[in-house]
Amino acid sequence: MDFFIFHQITPIKDFFYLVDSLDAAIFNWVNQFALQWVWLDTLAIFFAQYLGYILILFLFLLLIRNFKKYWSMVAQALLAAIFARLIIVEIIRYFLPKSRPFVENSVNLLMNHSQEPAFPSGHAAFYFAIATIIYFYNKKAGLLFIAASFLISLSRVFAGIHWPSDILVGAVIGILSGFFILRSSQKFSLLVRKQKLQQE
Repeated sequence: MDFFIFHQITPIKDFFYLVDSLDAAIFNWVNQFALQWVWLDTLAIFFAQYLGYILILFLFLLLIRNFKKYWSMVAQALLAAIFARLIIVEIIRYFLPKSRPFVENSVNLLMNHSQEPAFPSGHAAFYFAIATIIYFYNKKAGLLFIAASFLISLSRVFAGIHWPSDILVGAVIGILSGFFILRSSQKFSLLVRKQKLQQE
């Protein structure tokens, strides 16, 4: 990971060398199965590119079904996802740019992708943030969203456009962003209630 300023310090350099080696080993093990079976490649591309749209569609269907009941959950989920993807991920990518697997390596690439920095995964951050919010409101639905987020993320490693570490850190960012938005929303609601009581 040459993007770390202090990577020449021997103990730290050794640690990141170990992390990089493990990252590459896991990536190679997963990516080796790409371009082997058409049905598996098709499934991976579907998960990587289109499953996320189904999750977003599901959220909007909930709003159509019962706007009053679900608007708070959907608003928090989208806010957490945007916060994770467009703020946290972009900040990290700016300071710690990391090439995607296919840029400097020979990989089994299933789909075209820009060469923008890979670390951390924006998809993992986005969808795990949504899943975290959904899980807080509904455990069963939340588990389905978590499973879907995992499939989206794993498929992007399988497809050759992300390292496993991109996915891991992206997922952590998404989960923490979800908790942050939940906590902030709770504090904001409490503050509004106190102000209403004071006015009465």
